Amino acid sequence: MRYLIKIFVLTVAVYVTGYLLKGVHIDNFVTAILIAFVLSLLNTFLRPILVFFTIPFSVVTFGLFLLVINAAIIMIASWLLDPMFKVDGFWWALFFSIILSFFNSIFEVPFKQKVNKNPEQKSVNPKDDDHFDDYEEVK
Repeated sequence: MRYLIKIFVLTVAVYVTGYLLKGVHIDNFVTAILIAFVLSLLNTFLRPILVFFTIPFSVVTFGLFLLVINAAIIMIASWLLDPMFKVDGFWWALFFSIILSFFNSIFEVPFKQKVNKNPEQKSVNPKDDDHFDDYEEVK
């Protein structure tokens, strides 16, 4: 379910970003769903490999080379989905990736959940518990 929510959020971000940029052409909302799915696959499988092999460039450029990797992934997605999704060049792919990251972070906020990483940990908030078993009485 969480993956489907992320795909939906990415789809909305892709569609809005494609609407704003003249150098990015998306046919329709269904194409945006397909783009979101392809981008999620590329980011899952290809991006870690690219990041690993470009660590020296990323260190020298203080992480700015990661923007180039993001643009390259957008260009690969454009190549894979050529008739439905077109990016006019590297700079449009770079702008698309930056704006897409911005919109994705904004649209993802309502869907974020607070996750308790330690389920055995009891809450220290008095509103969460009816009693305080972990506290000793101070004399």
